[in-house]
Amino acid sequence: MRSLSPGRRPAGYGPADIRSAYQLPRRAGRGQTVAIVNAFDNPNAESDLAVYRRTFKLPPCTTANGCFRKINQNGGSTPLPPTQPPGEDWALETALDTDAVSAACPDCKILLVEANDDTFGNLLTAVQQARLQGAKFISMSWVDPNGENPVQPTLDQIYFNFPGIAFVAASGDSGFKVHWPAASQYVTAAGGTRLDRVRRPVPGPQRQRRHWYESAWTGAGSGCSQFQPKPPWQTDPLCPRRTVADVSAVADPATGLAVYDTFQLGGWVVVGGTSLSTPLIAASYALAGTPGPNDRPNSYPYANRRKFWDITQGSNGSCGGTYLCTAVLGYDGPTGVGTPRGVRGLRP
Repeated sequence: MRSLSPGRRPAGYGPADIRSAYQLPRRAGRGQTVAIVNAFDNPNAESDLAVYRRTFKLPPCTTANGCFRKINQNGGSTPLPPTQPPGEDWALETALDTDAVSAACPDCKILLVEANDDTFGNLLTAVQQARLQGAKFISMSWVDPNGENPVQPTLDQIYFNFPGIAFVAASGDSGFKVHWPAASQYVTAAGGTRLDRVRRPVPGPQRQRRHWYESAWTGAGSGCSQFQPKPPWQTDPLCPRRTVADVSAVADPATGLAVYDTFQLGGWVVVGGTSLSTPLIAASYALAGTPGPNDRPNSYPYANRRKFWDITQGSNGSCGGTYLCTAVLGYDGPTGVGTPRGVRGLRP
């Protein structure tokens, strides 16, 4: 286990950086539960989370105080799933997600739902379990590596067609390509940015922003779905079906989050990907308050576009220079309507 000398902080951004970059309220989210759905068991999840929160002077989040809870895909605390096979990084994913939720919403409760493995049947069962446990904010930092298929809209009706719940999914880390479940019409697709600290104000839509500048991350997933119907709040002209993404947050590993993970790793690491932006967005929804019971929370950003930082630089691939893969003024695929500028954009 790698430790830090007194007074030192780990490399990577910490909670104060996330709150500053996205103007998140320090005291909000109390009583809200963010559910994290991942595969396999990270046996060190709670103890590692304790080190992370202690390092950054966040309030404890433990099983004992009712803030942290870990269950299997059937809702029980035992038996827990097996640990990850060699070469997998699901334990790191779990550490990243719990630390990211803590960074954005220190007063939120965390429900960790661990699927038996990383097959989609079990991951979706775990999503269903998170919903049955009452979670209104569900983070899914994983994708179908094969992209899309015509069966997925049917699965959406079973697992995601539930008003009043903010399902948030990663858009992917392979650039200009559409992945599911982010492509679901019922899910908020989390795109990704590079987040840089700057000394002077920058021109363009971010000119009123202090200390930070964002551009589209080259790895963020985006594009035009082949199978998903377009939700009525999306009005972009080049895609007749669902367009990915909806919103975004920091994802570039070069400007990633400090994460603490001791299961098969040595402690502090810097981690990125839309696996980071996803729990940040889910936690930001929790900071904004409980969605209306009949609402589609993924519609909120489109009704509140001025409450987001508009990202206008960067690209994630080749698409003829269109907004589907290039950050432009207004909506674009890699960053959606932008990154949070406070949490009012994630309210009804």
